[in-house]
Amino acid sequence: MTERLKILISPLFILFLALLLINDFFLKAAFHNALTGKLSDFSGLFIFPIFWSVIFPKRKLLVFISTGVLFTFWKCEYSEGLIQFLMRYFNIGRTVDLSDLVALPMLLLAWLYMENKSMRWSNPTLIVRLSANFIGIVAIFSFCATSQLRYIQSFDQPQYVLLKDPTLQEFHSYDEFEFHKRDSFLIVKINYLNIGKPVESDDYNKNRSIKNLDRDILHLIGDSASLVPSGTITLLTIGTEQHLDSLRFNGGRLDGRFTRTKGVKRIIEGFYKMGLEDSTWIIRDTIGNHKMVKTFINGEANHIQYFSDDKLKSSSSINTRSDTIFNTYMQLATLILCMTGICYLLYKNYRNPVRGHFELKLGWKLLLCFVAPLVIWLFYMGIMLLLMSHSEDFFTIIATLFFIFIVFFPLMLVVVFLIKLGKEIDIFLYLLLFALACSALTVYIRLEALSN
Repeated sequence: MTERLKILISPLFILFLALLLINDFFLKAAFHNALTGKLSDFSGLFIFPIFWSVIFPKRKLLVFISTGVLFTFWKCEYSEGLIQFLMRYFNIGRTVDLSDLVALPMLLLAWLYMENKSMRWSNPTLIVRLSANFIGIVAIFSFCATSQLRYIQSFDQPQYVLLKDPTLQEFHSYDEFEFHKRDSFLIVKINYLNIGKPVESDDYNKNRSIKNLDRDILHLIGDSASLVPSGTITLLTIGTEQHLDSLRFNGGRLDGRFTRTKGVKRIIEGFYKMGLEDSTWIIRDTIGNHKMVKTFINGEANHIQYFSDDKLKSSSSINTRSDTIFNTYMQLATLILCMTGICYLLYKNYRNPVRGHFELKLGWKLLLCFVAPLVIWLFYMGIMLLLMSHSEDFFTIIATLFFIFIVFFPLMLVVVFLIKLGKEIDIFLYLLLFALACSALTVYIRLEALSN
């Protein structure tokens, strides 16, 4: 076991792991070019099969062959159906680009590197185990890398409200709002709203933001204008240098047909129902013959299609809030099932140790108890990334780390000094169990917030 773990702290493995992390978290966002697009593929195809070959040494050949086959399938268009299914539950995605297959020779390099034992560092047994476990957890985290969300409510379709009898004579538009005066009316175009952290950044959350939009905007602009009574139909046209919007208001809310034209070309057309998108919306490209068709139910988009020259290019479904709640139940059930399986393995290892219980010296036991919360936190972050539930800001992340340390440091003391460890693998299993428990608690809290 120790001999296999050494490769996880070898120079080349750590180099490609570092490249993968740096590329995913910095280089892609900073440069977003062909090199950064390929760098993750080259690095991933090196560390991925090595990592899983260490976990499953008797399946080494199968791991390498499966990695090559799955990578090829992942990068081709035939995996589209599987991607659409998995995206309903996990935060995954990929670009169809067969040129990425140029990275496949990295599998051969990884195989040869595993065979060349002279290229690895030689370390004391316990340091090798602990260091390799930490590097392995970082590798799992790198496989789940993604980005954070911003907390503003934007609008895919134009959003206006209508007010009457404004007292201010001059309104200066800015990034958040644009103002247009027509006789006794004030038309406010809302580009975005600053909002608190949403439970889920979806159309359901957007619909809540615009439920009383005319009243909210009147309050925000600080004018003593009045609301337009519901039932009053007003037809208006708003022109800018770029386009012309034809609006129909019921009271102060958009209601009925909306069109946006640029020159003689109609680029957006659809229907509103008291401020919410309704039925089918068509958005056309201003240059080519491309268009997007979005279907809405109760203001929530549930289907989107892309056309080019009237030929369907792609089609996908979008989760509504009810879909998200169902998927979250499934995620919680999966986490509980994984926890049950790990508990069974721990019980089995405790009852049937190979050569007595796994023992550590006092100093290493204390070190393990101090380091374990950090490893649990990394595991937790990776799981939440995979479940598409990672939208915390920096301070929340640090707060989570402190919470995990406070809770699991004493628990690790109990595990190490009282329960004892049946096998070496039990360290990994306990850390994973605690991370899954944190994830299950977070998912449950999120489920409660989604349901309310």
